[in-house]
Amino acid sequence: MDSGEQHLSSFLSLALVLAALLALTGLTVAMSYVDLGRFNVPLTLGIAGTKVSLVLLYFMHLRYENRAVVYSFLGTIGFLAIMISFTFWDVAFR
Repeated sequence: MDSGEQHLSSFLSLALVLAALLALTGLTVAMSYVDLGRFNVPLTLGIAGTKVSLVLLYFMHLRYENRAVVYSFLGTIGFLAIMISFTFWDVAFR
């Protein structure tokens, strides 16, 4: 199953991803001081999802995997989104 290929990322690309993660973390902290009403939760979930995607793609090398692994990941994320939306829908109509 292992093709024996190594995926070496450049220091610059990893540094840029790290800078993006730190900036998004700062944005998350800044969001805790801002009241956007009902948009707080979706916005912070979007920021968290972006951070998770960066970690998975660059530090866990998901962008170099075959399509089956990528589709499995996307299916899992889709299922998670459905479950979270059901939870929000349930809470909204209580």
